[in-house]
Amino acid sequence: MTRVVLASGNAKKLAELRRILEPLVPGVEVLGLRDVEPYDEPAETEPTFEGNALIKARAAVAATGLPALADDSGLCVDALNGMPGVLSARWAGVAKDDAANNRLLLAQLADVPDERRTATFRCVMAFVRPDGTEIVQSGEMPGRILRDERGEGGFGYDPLFAADGYDVSTAELSREEKDAISHRGKALRAIAPRVAEALRRS
Repeated sequence: MTRVVLASGNAKKLAELRRILEPLVPGVEVLGLRDVEPYDEPAETEPTFEGNALIKARAAVAATGLPALADDSGLCVDALNGMPGVLSARWAGVAKDDAANNRLLLAQLADVPDERRTATFRCVMAFVRPDGTEIVQSGEMPGRILRDERGEGGFGYDPLFAADGYDVSTAELSREEKDAISHRGKALRAIAPRVAEALRRS
């Protein structure tokens, strides 16, 4: 069985990525960071999603010797000049505090009218092989920021985001509905055939 490391310690993100990837790359065993020997995760110091995704994938390959996938994603709000962007997970100053990030975003957009609350979720997926092969694909989900949190599903900014064409937040969608339209789903579906081809050659 072919093994691939998914360089993520976020359990919800890992489950989402596995759910999308496994049907697309038959016979692959997807390992998370908890399934491999611990290593020091690199700082996400790049100013772009692509740069940070590659940092994480390269580090996973160096530490495990296995092919690795990593993603970097975030919310880009037009009224905030594209922020929080690569800072999405730590927008309120503390890494991965979803509640604090959502409160801050709502406060920053409090006076912004509905027609100007447009935003886009962006994701870049990077695949790196031990031989140095690197593949990058991206996906986007355009939408808008709601005025209050809705729904119990998803994670991050999902309770505040409604995708174009939907009257509910992405936290109110079923897993299947979200996977079909999400930025991460689009990026994974774009990269999966190239990952499968690269794994067959290895």
